Amino acid sequence: MLGGLIVIAVVLEACAGQRRATAYQYNWSIFFDSLFGPDPRIINGVILTVSIAIASQVLGIVLGVLGALGRLSRVRPLRWVANTYVWIFRGTPLLVQIMIIYFGLLNTNIFRWDDVSINGFLIPGKVLAGITALALNEGAYMSEIVRAGIMAIDTGQMEAARSLGMTYIQGMRRIVLPQAARVIVPPLGNEFNNMLKTTSLLVVISVQELFVTFQILNGNGPTSFHPFELFLACACWFLLLTTIWGFIQGFIERRLEKGTPGATDRGPSWTTRFFGMRAPAVNR
Repeated sequence: MLGGLIVIAVVLEACAGQRRATAYQYNWSIFFDSLFGPDPRIINGVILTVSIAIASQVLGIVLGVLGALGRLSRVRPLRWVANTYVWIFRGTPLLVQIMIIYFGLLNTNIFRWDDVSINGFLIPGKVLAGITALALNEGAYMSEIVRAGIMAIDTGQMEAARSLGMTYIQGMRRIVLPQAARVIVPPLGNEFNNMLKTTSLLVVISVQELFVTFQILNGNGPTSFHPFELFLACACWFLLLTTIWGFIQGFIERRLEKGTPGATDRGPSWTTRFFGMRAPAVNR
């Protein structure tokens, strides 16, 4: 009995010694260098992240407008297609969609994601697959946002446009959608904010955006095996991108609010926008 207790004590002491010997050594110069003197790969990762987010969001808006018009259409087949599209892409995980669109299509030989060269600029097939997956997913959510914006406009607006001889498409393009933009832009801005962060899911198809870049830096080179410093820097880069977009979104919203009843030139303060703090009440 005594011998067993001695053996257990020796093992526990050895484990404690090993933990002390392998204690994590912080190297904060890696963190600060990643922010203020970034490796060219980090800059390329930032550029690719922003490019993928913009391309995916633009395509998602186009799909969202088409989906919203389809769901509001009086033509039953168009409504069925639009409703099915929204149902599938809102009801399944984005990560699964990325895997199906890239690996699934490759294995079934339905479509091959080959590299594309545009004016000498090479776009890898993995990037195209990632943009496609993100855009299809975003389009399903944007269709609901656009539909809500259109339904917020009085139906008399379209009736007035039709009475002036406009077609349905002309009435939508010239009358309804410009007014609906004021309702659509705030949630659209939030969707793009989320898109900037969602690009990190493309790690599953090895697209070397910002997150994958830091993952590579953590795996090899002089910065290897420093995950805390590197991924903390990665989080700061994403925070910088979303903060910059927050100011841009605020500027766009203030421009759209001009001329509307009760609108102010200042718009929501930066504390309200970024931290959710309520702005002081205004006496009217």
